[in-house]
Amino acid sequence: MSEREVSTVDELDDADPVPGELSAPPGPGNGLGGSDEVLPENVLPGEAAVNRAARRSLDGHSRGLPRIWPFLGPAFIAAVAYIDPGNFATNIAGGAKFGYLLLWVVLGANLIAMVVQTQSAKLGIATGRNLAEACRDTFSRRTSIGLWIQAEIVAAACDIAEVVGAALGLNLLFGIPLFPAGLLAGAGAFAILALQQKGFRRLEAVIVGMVGVVVAAFAFEIFESHPDGGQVALHLFKPGFAGTESVLLATGIIGATVMPHVIYLHSALTQRRIVGRNEREKRQILRFERIDVVIAMALAGAVNLSMMIMAAALFNGSGLVGIDSIDGAYDGLKQLVSPGAATIFGVALLASGYASSSVGTMSGQVVMQGFIRRRIPIFVRRAITLAPALIVLALGIDPTDALVGSQVVLSFGIPFALVPLVMLTRKPKLMGSLASPRWLTVIASVLSGLIIALNVFLLEQVFIG
Repeated sequence: MSEREVSTVDELDDADPVPGELSAPPGPGNGLGGSDEVLPENVLPGEAAVNRAARRSLDGHSRGLPRIWPFLGPAFIAAVAYIDPGNFATNIAGGAKFGYLLLWVVLGANLIAMVVQTQSAKLGIATGRNLAEACRDTFSRRTSIGLWIQAEIVAAACDIAEVVGAALGLNLLFGIPLFPAGLLAGAGAFAILALQQKGFRRLEAVIVGMVGVVVAAFAFEIFESHPDGGQVALHLFKPGFAGTESVLLATGIIGATVMPHVIYLHSALTQRRIVGRNEREKRQILRFERIDVVIAMALAGAVNLSMMIMAAALFNGSGLVGIDSIDGAYDGLKQLVSPGAATIFGVALLASGYASSSVGTMSGQVVMQGFIRRRIPIFVRRAITLAPALIVLALGIDPTDALVGSQVVLSFGIPFALVPLVMLTRKPKLMGSLASPRWLTVIASVLSGLIIALNVFLLEQVFIG
């Protein structure tokens, strides 16, 4: 990738704000720069309260939870991508076929996610720009256009998985045919996105609530499945495989861990949400954001582990090793536990699909604005990105096959988000004191190379076998 001089000023248009842009940039009289007394018109009351609480924290006037609270939220929105419907099928298939064997893979994938999402959040905090904007300002126009096109394709593929997952949840719970269920899934995502107009705190609250539904649902499923605690503890930290198929499935789990669209989104969620006035404040904000990432990704990791543990205890333990689909897991729960357990599983799937669909739409808005300085109303984008998913459902394509296919497309996009992220976050000229030290750049490069290599292997297996 060829580089050109990084510009110091962004010329933003006057279109609708994207996530993370509800707060004004720092300066006198905006609640972030000089005076706390006067707030700009484009900062909503909820955001004004958050900004005042953040200012008290950064000035050292808050202690304990009130000091951290204003900074929590962005990572929870990003974490939704790690528990989307695509993860359901992969984790359940792994647990059903190989028992507890691949738990260590899920744990390792979650640790990688923490590193990647922290780097993305740091870019937004340090530069006031999201990853797409930083790429546009750093790389050539041809490279930026190419990155934008592939990011749009990835966002569309992601949307297929999320809408199909939500539609499948409605189908399992209420018997609604998949195509009408897809329309209802899209309508639900419209309602969630409408909260963005009310401020980021309301949007965060609803999405965090949906994450909480998924967490509670799988806590219940674990309780009902009675897993072997000794086996869980053993395989969390003991690497192992059972033939080529287990290696391929482990590759899929790790390869699907890092969602390229959410790397772009996380940097946008932190870029103007709370703005540091100097390098000290930026470092402090980053410390709080690390806490946000650890909590959110730990919850997402617990959900993914719970999916596999449940499948291992129930399906593998009962000889149902062939379960490799979401509807198969639903029927298995109904058969082995109770109809109530199956219903709770369906509710978790529905919450995951709704939340992740909304996050996918916001990600698409971020990449369009960032790469080409263009925005369309977010509801228009929602309608456009809903179309491919509805076509898939109208054609009667198997939902699980659609989920797997979307993950393959997502695999193509991973290098185009990870490599620029690592390149940009190591630059002191761009990042200031938050530039990644050499050791962190090496770790991030190794992890990125591992994920890319695993995705290449996965794609080779899919297309060549």
